[in-house]
Amino acid sequence: MTGTLYLCATPIGNLQDMTPRVVETLRTVDLIAAEDTRNSIKLLNHFDIHTPMTSYHEYNKVEKARQLVGQLQAGRSIALVTDAGTPAISDPGEVLVRMCQDGGVPVTSLPGAAACITALTLSGLSTRRFCFEGFLPSDKKEKREVLEELARETRTIVLYEAPHHLTRTLEELYQCLGDRRITLCRELTKKFETVVPTTLALALEDFRQQEPRGEYVLVLEGKSRSALRQEEIAVWESMSIEEHMDFYRQRGMEDKEAMKQVARDRGVSKREVYACLHRENRE
Repeated sequence: MTGTLYLCATPIGNLQDMTPRVVETLRTVDLIAAEDTRNSIKLLNHFDIHTPMTSYHEYNKVEKARQLVGQLQAGRSIALVTDAGTPAISDPGEVLVRMCQDGGVPVTSLPGAAACITALTLSGLSTRRFCFEGFLPSDKKEKREVLEELARETRTIVLYEAPHHLTRTLEELYQCLGDRRITLCRELTKKFETVVPTTLALALEDFRQQEPRGEYVLVLEGKSRSALRQEEIAVWESMSIEEHMDFYRQRGMEDKEAMKQVARDRGVSKREVYACLHRENRE
């Protein structure tokens, strides 16, 4: 019989957030795959758990995943834990989950703490729609592309950042996105939990004067839809109606459909587009 992979959420700071279900699972599985066994042993000792551990992290995520899937297929049950929070969220666990699915191995998730959700609920920003970006890419070109995407993002944005990169990241966000409301969260669920609602400009001013400490979750206001719409209209209005029509004609649209799309782009009626076309043609 095939074993099961259990994704076990662990506390992000306060050990009392460990669920009884996770404790019981960690005690009864055959093996625990941990991001850093040196960190996880402290957690296991606290809850008197003596299950064998093996390391599973960013640098062995593919080869080790193959080994773990083989053990699961042989009938062993395995729990996956990260240093803090929910496995597979900004974590190499996603590779193992995918390989398990491809290999016909059952996977189940034992919910618990997640820093991104905890910060989002504390942010005071909209929680109805949000996107999770995790850590920004280290590659400069890829980071620029991601920042350009985020500049147009209308949902609330959740990011992770290390203290030694925080000021630079805030500067890059400010340069690319402009000033926005942001909530900075650190030490979540711990004794000195800090939640600071502010703006990018004010946050930058603060951290240029004091060194950031601890891992941060950044919750950033999305771009308003009205502002995004005005920017889109401004782009279209920079060209003439005839040029705008040609843009769609070159993509195979008939004049009637092109006129509808031009009117939609510019936020005007088809009648106005028609009148402008005739006026431009006469001139």
